Formats: sequence, structure tokens, C-alpha cells
Amino acid sequence: MNETLKANASQTAPDAGPAVILELRGIVKKFPGVLANDQVDLKINAGEVHALLGENGAGKSTLMKVVYGLYQKDEGEILVGGKPARIRTPQDAMAFGIGMVHQHFMLVPTFSVIENIVLGLRPERYPLLNLAESMQRVKVLADDLGLNVPLATRVGKLTVGQQQKVEIIKALYRGARILILDEPTAVLIPQETEELFKLIEKLQEDHVTIIFISHKLKEVMKVSNRVTVMRRGRVVRTFNTPETTISELAESMVGQTIDLTIVKSECQPAGAVLSVEGAVARDDLNITKLNGFTLALRAGEIHGLAGVDGNGQQALVEAIMGLRVLDQGRILLKDQDISRARTAERILSGIEHIPENRQTEGLVLGLSITDNLLIENFELPPYADRGWRKFRRMEARAEQLMEKFDIRAPGAGVEAKKLSGGNQQKVILARALGGNPSVLIAMQPTRGLDVGAASFIHRQIVQARDQGCAVLIISSELDEIMALSDAISVIYEGQIVETRPAAETNLNRIGFLMAGGRPEEAPVGPAEEITFLT
Repeated sequence: MNETLKANASQTAPDAGPAVILELRGIVKKFPGVLANDQVDLKINAGEVHALLGENGAGKSTLMKVVYGLYQKDEGEILVGGKPARIRTPQDAMAFGIGMVHQHFMLVPTFSVIENIVLGLRPERYPLLNLAESMQRVKVLADDLGLNVPLATRVGKLTVGQQQKVEIIKALYRGARILILDEPTAVLIPQETEELFKLIEKLQEDHVTIIFISHKLKEVMKVSNRVTVMRRGRVVRTFNTPETTISELAESMVGQTIDLTIVKSECQPAGAVLSVEGAVARDDLNITKLNGFTLALRAGEIHGLAGVDGNGQQALVEAIMGLRVLDQGRILLKDQDISRARTAERILSGIEHIPENRQTEGLVLGLSITDNLLIENFELPPYADRGWRKFRRMEARAEQLMEKFDIRAPGAGVEAKKLSGGNQQKVILARALGGNPSVLIAMQPTRGLDVGAASFIHRQIVQARDQGCAVLIISSELDEIMALSDAISVIYEGQIVETRPAAETNLNRIGFLMAGGRPEEAPVGPAEEITFLT
């Protein structure tokens, strides 16, 4: 069957147009209370890189999990090579030459690379497994793709980029000629992303069809031949990539015209407002997460902190907000040591926080918009007097913030859990910026948001900077850090590796330092001006 797919990918009748290797007709997938895929039609041509673009919740990953057999469709038909395909399990999908590399890898960390690749396959001489013979076959495949992966090494010791290569090899070793990549760059540093794009080019040369799931416009424009945009479970339109633009794709994603440009005047920083000096902190497992961390945030400046997740960012935010006690070092707010101050005291002193997870850390979902907006000071004047809450004043203030920060809901009494993700994030933003704080700590401020909501939040953060706020942006999206920041620091294993003005660095240098490279060995190149998030 796989040989047939390979032939279809490389042989097309004259003047017949590209061969359709995978077709979806009227696919419907429902979950309780959610219509994830609504009558989806899609055609994938043999040998192309076909991007599936949409915001989180658009239904793109669900659709591909149906194709791969992880979910069962409720309605519709799947055709492979022009013939109906009954796919109920991943094993069925693999039999039709379909493989999938998930955003969160499906590898056993304690197993070696070769053990992960052959895991679940029936050996030719069952029940005996000739691992040396399998290793030789895998080595030939890896060499053909130009992938240098240590087959005998435990997967847990590999970098994220290497683990992704293992997943790709595993799928191809099982005969995949249609390869689904689900948000493949989400966890990669820039250098690893470029390596992946080169690998995709090589796979396309070998007539492998790639379905590239993403929400990143710039990457889709770079890597794909065609783009299908999904919104709210439906296909909006399919574009030929060379014939479209980032703006057109963004408009299709959200259903309206979006200005992606971040307009930012030149930074005019003042003195340090918040300083972290020699901070040492451990996590709940007693593992050191901050190891002599030092950083100063200046008034009127956006300071970006770049780093691979897990290098101390969470511990830093918790330490600044009083949620984690330092073992060593101190935190200064305008020369006042606040290292032992309670969280409430820090908030009242002008430090505000946009947490990483809006639903578990940023909101009380069962409370109203009003209560969430004023949860930090509801017991203080003018919202309370001698223990009595002033509900009309609270509601009036909430409505004022809703209008200013474009929070869309029928009224301030609506529960937070009934809001969209973008409006939930705007509630947190309004609470944080509504009182004109002197310091804003924003961790993943636009994660999971559509481009319209993200653009609005970016403008509000820049406006806060212009009003004199010292802003710290922590984001896994390097384009976001590059576009917003006036200065950028790189964190690695709980320490600052380098701090530079944003105009004097670039993505390659930052990525090198994020991977543990030394500053004196980091590539030096022209600065990249990124004025919009894609």
C-alpha cells in the first residue's frame, strides 16, 4: 500500500493536475457541548507541503487526529489515493501510510532512540527482536535524510530538536508517506526551526507529503505550497501560498481586518524601578531554578526575557510576586528591599502580574467580571467602607475598565468562565494596568489568543511603557519578544547569559544563547526589525 502511495506522489498524468493523495469529505467531530469539526472538506495533493492554519480551538489538530485514528469521526468520509479508507486507530492510519508527529512527543525518556523507534512493531522473527539489524536499517534511513541522531542514547538525554527528529524517523520507519506535523516549531529554538525546514525540503524531494499544522503566519508562508485556513471548526479558504499575504491569511483566521503592526516610539528609559540581585531559589522538588540571577527593570522600558521553558522563568516570576522565598539574594523596589514582603503588599506597592495560565492562576472562573477586576482591592476605599462593600461603585469601575480594555460581554456580572480566551486575558490585563502600576510582569501574555486579541494586548503593553511603567515580558514566542522589547536578556539554567538592546541582537544569536552557547562564541549579525507578531 505504501509503495502505491509513493507512486501516486511521483507520477501524475499529463495535464491532469496534481494527484490528490488525501481527501476529506464532510468530516464532523463532536465533543460534549463542542462542535470541533463542522462539515470539513479538504484535499491534500501528493508531494506538497500543505499548511493547516488557524488559531487555537479552530479545529485543525482535531481534524488531523481524526485522520490519524486517534479520534473517530461522527460523519464524513476519508479517501487515501482516491479510495475510501476506514481509519479507526493509528495502526489503521499507518497501514495507509499516514504518520503523525504530535506537539507533545510520544517518546519513552528512559528508552534508547532505537528502542523508541521500533517500539510496538512486530519483529520479522517474532518473538525475537534483532535490535542490531533494526539499528542498521534506521541508520540507513537517518543517513539518507542527513539526520545525525545517536541511536543508542536514551531519549531523555536528547535536546527537544533531536527528540523531534526521532519522532519523524519513527514515522518514516513505519512507512509514512503522508506526514502530519502538529505545531512542530512550538518548542524549538530558531536554529532547530531552520533545521526542521531543511528537513521538510528534503522530505518533499523524496515525495513525502507534509501537512504542517500551525498558527504562525510567517512560518506558513516560508514552508508551504498551499494553506488551508480553519476558523471555528470550518474551512474558510485554501490559498496558494505564493499568491497570498500574511495580512490576507490573518484576516481569514479571525474574520476581520487586523493591523499586525506594533507601533512603538523610541524608548526613553529612566532609572531602575525593580532590581533582582543574586537571586537563588529552588522549586517544589528542591531543584535550583535561579542560580545567582540578576536583572534590573527600568521605568519606561520593555525588557524581554528569552529562554527555553524550564530555565527558571517561573521561579523568577514567583519570587518577584512573593510566591516563592529566595534562598539567597534580594529584590529591590525603588531601593526598598521587598524580599520578605507579602504578595498583597507588593501589589499595593505597584507591582502587577499577568500569569502564564489565565484560567488557573489569573482568574476565579466562577466569579463575575467585576469581582475578578477588583479582587486585589475590593476591601479598600472607594469600594468598601468599614467592611461594607460598595457594589455600585465596583460595578461602575468594572464597566469603565470593560470599555477601556474592550472586554466584550453582556455585562460586568457575567462569570469569567463564560468569556472567550481573549476576553479572559483582557480582564487580567485591565486589572493589571487599570491602576497604572510602576512594574508589570507579563508571562506568556498572548498565549492561545487570536491575532486580534494579541495585537490589542501588545498595544496596551506599549502604552503602559510610554506612561513610565517598567515591563518584563517572558514569552516562548521569540518574535513577540523581538517586536515588543527595548532590551533583551537570555536566561539559561537560572542565570542571565547576556543582556543587550533589542536593536543590537538577532534571532540566531538569541537562539544560540538559549541553547547554552557562550556569548563570545555567539553569531554576530545584523539586527532584525520585527514590527509585527506572526
